[in-house]
Amino acid sequence: MKHFQQSDLLDSLPKQFFASLVKKVGEYVAQGFDVINLGQGNPDQPTPEHIVAKLQAAAANPVNHKYPPFQGFRYLKEAAAEFYMREYGVVLDPDSEVAILFGGKAGLVEIPQCLLNPGDTVLVPDPGYPDYWSGVALARAEMAMMPLLEKNEFLPDYDAISKETLRAAKLMFLNYPNNPTGAVATKGFFEKTVQLANEHDICIVHDFAYGGIGFDGEKPASFLEVEGAKDIGIEIYTLSKTYNMAGWRVGFAVGNRSVISSIQLMQDHLFVSLFGGIQEAAAEALIGSQDCVRELNDLYEKRRDVFINGLKSIGWEVKAPKGSFFAWLKVPTGYTSEEFSNFLLERAHIMVAPGIGFGEHGEGYVRVGLLTTEERLEEAARRIESLKIF
Repeated sequence: MKHFQQSDLLDSLPKQFFASLVKKVGEYVAQGFDVINLGQGNPDQPTPEHIVAKLQAAAANPVNHKYPPFQGFRYLKEAAAEFYMREYGVVLDPDSEVAILFGGKAGLVEIPQCLLNPGDTVLVPDPGYPDYWSGVALARAEMAMMPLLEKNEFLPDYDAISKETLRAAKLMFLNYPNNPTGAVATKGFFEKTVQLANEHDICIVHDFAYGGIGFDGEKPASFLEVEGAKDIGIEIYTLSKTYNMAGWRVGFAVGNRSVISSIQLMQDHLFVSLFGGIQEAAAEALIGSQDCVRELNDLYEKRRDVFINGLKSIGWEVKAPKGSFFAWLKVPTGYTSEEFSNFLLERAHIMVAPGIGFGEHGEGYVRVGLLTTEERLEEAARRIESLKIF
């Protein structure tokens, strides 16, 4: 069979980090090992019943068997605006300040292609979500990394960015609650961000994927809550985490009108919007009962406490995350993040994500997903204890 060479563009894309993790776990499972997989970010709970019921009813409606409007049904955009007003006190125009997305990842990858030309500079958190890199590569832009250091509460230090880089930058990605560190941002930090963006004409893209998951009674702040934020950027919200709808592939971008317009123009050429049944279910999630959100947040907080306390009890000095469903743990002295990840998989049959997969400044850490039962998290702590390394 003739082999057709793939394009230079595809050759230039970063390696899919999580695909290699899945393959590695699969190899151990195939050999019969009981692997506790804490390496991925795939929610383990089912979508709430009232959302599923909405989809089931909507699927029988012939209206949803036709092409939906290119830019989505207005009722879903209205639901997103109502959600933002209820949760954050942010006023949004459904027609010009909301774009429906095929999941948050799609929006994050599309944004650089919407706003950048080859060679333009993007400020990217390090460590950070690897798919930011994918969007930058597809736009043939250049990344300038912003180190997220523990001494700075895993917030970028804007004073450490060179004037030359700030002059060149056209776009900045932020993500709080943060993947992979579990850190949260304050409104004061977002105010500094707005000031910086105004001074240097930088568009801010805040990835708010974990906006529904905050601990110790603290609700994560929306970037758009800060005065002036809507003028200089957007926020991307996914229903994947807040409502356990990861497989449904639905989210939305909100904020600056020119950016929202660009996203919608891009998507006009790629898609004919989402299946109407999913749009109806998404609207139900956003404006229906929110009891499921509170229950899920409590579940993650209990898991966090069980796991972190279990690790502390065996002598591993770790810090509890303030948001998201991830824990960011320092590896023991003498290991790289990848070596320690492999060690846990080989010796304890526990999969964690090595920090280096999230960027250079992820080295020295591993990321753990709190996406299994408390019993399995306790079992993971016991298996680690049996290794006698703490």
